Amino acid sequence: MNIRLVAVDEHVLLRLGLASVLAATPDIVLVGEAASAAEAERVVEQTNPAVVTLELSLPDGDGISTAGRLRIARPDLGIVLLTASNDDALLYRALDAGLSAFVTKSAPVSTVLAAVRHAATAPHSFTAPGLQTALTRRSSHGGLLSPRERQVLLLMRDGTSLPAIATRLQVSEATVKTYVSRLYSKLRVNNRAQALMVAVNQGLLPTADVAA
Repeated sequence: MNIRLVAVDEHVLLRLGLASVLAATPDIVLVGEAASAAEAERVVEQTNPAVVTLELSLPDGDGISTAGRLRIARPDLGIVLLTASNDDALLYRALDAGLSAFVTKSAPVSTVLAAVRHAATAPHSFTAPGLQTALTRRSSHGGLLSPRERQVLLLMRDGTSLPAIATRLQVSEATVKTYVSRLYSKLRVNNRAQALMVAVNQGLLPTADVAA
C-alpha cells in the first residue's frame, strides 16, 4: 500500500522539488501540501496522511510544536522534521518531542525517502543520520559540567548578573567568577554570549531557553 504524505514548508520550491521526486517514487504519494502550521492541521485533517514532513520554521509557529498538536489528533501519524538546520540541539529536540525522524534538506534524496518510509512503518521510533554519534555526544556532555556549574550557566542564560548569582547561590562573587572561568574553559569560549551559544549547540541548554 502506498504511503500517503503531506509536505509542510513555506517555500514553494521545496514542495515542488519534493513533489517531483515523489512522482518517480511508486510507494510514496504526495496527497497534500501546506505553507503554515494552521494550514497543515487543516490539510492533514482533510487528506488523512500516514506521514507529514515539517519544516522547523513556519510563518505562524514552530514545526516541533505543530508536530505535537498533530500527534494529539492522530497518535500514529509519522512525522519527519525536514529542515535546513543541522545541529545536535535540534536533533535532541526532535527526539525528545517524540518525532519519527530528523533529516536535513541537504541530505541525499535516498535519505529523505528512507526517513519517510521509517516514519510510516515505525512512527514512534526515532531515526536520524548520525543518531548514535549524536547520542554519544549528548551522554558525554551530560557529565561535562558540575551541578553547580550548570546552575551558574542557567542563571547566566536568564541574564542574571554575577553579584546576583552570588546572592542566589549564597556564595561570594569571587567564587562565582571561578565557576564562570571554569565554564569558559570547558566550553572553550571567552564570554557569556559565546558560552550560551556553545551550550545550546552541544545540547547543554534548550534552544528556546536562551534569551536573545
